[in-house]
Amino acid sequence: MKACPTCYRLYSEEDGFCPVEGVKLGDYAAVGPQPGTDDPLMGTSLVGRYEIRRIVADGGMGRVYEARDANEDRRVAVKVLHPEVARDAVAVERFKREFEISKDLPHDHIVDVSDFQSPASNRFVMVMEYLEGEELRTLLKRENTVEPARMVRILSQVAIGLDEAHRRQFVHRDLKPDNIFLCGSRDGDVVKILDFGSVRINKDRKLKQLTSMGTTIGSPYYMSPEQAQGAENLDHRADVFALGAILYECLTGTVPFSGANGPAILLAILTKNPPPITTKAKTPGLLPPALDDVIDDSLAKKPETRTPTVGALADAFGKAFGLEGTHTDWAKMPPLAIGEQIAAARAAGKFEAIADPFATSEAVADPFASVPAVPAAGAPVTPGMPGGMAPPPAPLAASAMDEAFAAAGPGALDVSDQPPRSMGLVIGLLVGALVVVAIIIVFLLK
Repeated sequence: MKACPTCYRLYSEEDGFCPVEGVKLGDYAAVGPQPGTDDPLMGTSLVGRYEIRRIVADGGMGRVYEARDANEDRRVAVKVLHPEVARDAVAVERFKREFEISKDLPHDHIVDVSDFQSPASNRFVMVMEYLEGEELRTLLKRENTVEPARMVRILSQVAIGLDEAHRRQFVHRDLKPDNIFLCGSRDGDVVKILDFGSVRINKDRKLKQLTSMGTTIGSPYYMSPEQAQGAENLDHRADVFALGAILYECLTGTVPFSGANGPAILLAILTKNPPPITTKAKTPGLLPPALDDVIDDSLAKKPETRTPTVGALADAFGKAFGLEGTHTDWAKMPPLAIGEQIAAARAAGKFEAIADPFATSEAVADPFASVPAVPAAGAPVTPGMPGGMAPPPAPLAASAMDEAFAAAGPGALDVSDQPPRSMGLVIGLLVGALVVVAIIIVFLLK
């Protein structure tokens, strides 16, 4: 292998220059690991195989490294739990769960997790494919919104990956921009879904018991009403709701439900409807009127009246912009080609012609209800901890409420754009706090 003498990234023998630093690559052994750190793992070989080369990310739960897999001579990402986190039994079990589930979900749009090791006391290691790119959250922080054509491609790929997970009865439960990773390619973004550590496997009582012990159950801004209430019948439509909230944020730069704190956000999710997405667009006329109904259907309070699948949401999203075909077609199309079709549809007046595909008050049948869960290959699925490439948003908290809302969502709980509090808002917040406390008490008593 080769390595960059400036940023210490690893490359194959065929590469000549580092595209990040623009410098000539050197021999792997001659360049050496990243210097100037006090990390005791830097330059070491974990379990005699994974040679630690540089720090990629550092979060409250663990540290992610770029490493060389000596057995296969390839670069990988290695996540190691912090020692203090590794002493928490629930955190370790969730870490193991992420590995067990991810390794049984081989898919082009789900991060590939290849190994789990415990080489020393209080040290737990998970190995996954190395991803070069950025989280959707990073893109939003930099650009505030995402172009519709690019969003069509991203959503289409997310739908392909998630529908497969849902077919196997896996519910992600923690979808947010932080867990959608964008790898660059000549044709556009290649999506990888991260962090299956919070996944729910339907009909698995062991996982429900783990959740009731006070672990993170999702991020407030993207949490469905049934998830916020700790519903026993939670299914894949909770992920549909989360993606609807993500689409709203990506196209407008604002989340659909906001509040001064966690309880206020949950109260908004349970009792309010967001403004139509077209009224929040930064550029007038950018979004088609039909998109209002598409987003509203994805954010329906009741799962039975919500858009039935992520694939159906992706199809409705593209058709609202006048696109021909389905999300499986758009997932492979360059954003430029998608943008040209959108522009042509707008010029032809097709934006107004698209009808709401889910305009009905009747319950929508669950397409996955009769599909049996696919048993895991090898060992049974073991509960674990959320993680993935992105550092988890919240540290281990002292209570269920603290953990459910600590630094989750878009960055911190940013209320800089909130209006001044009135007496009504204060009363609303108090009511919301009581609702959430009641939910948590019920949760803990299970």
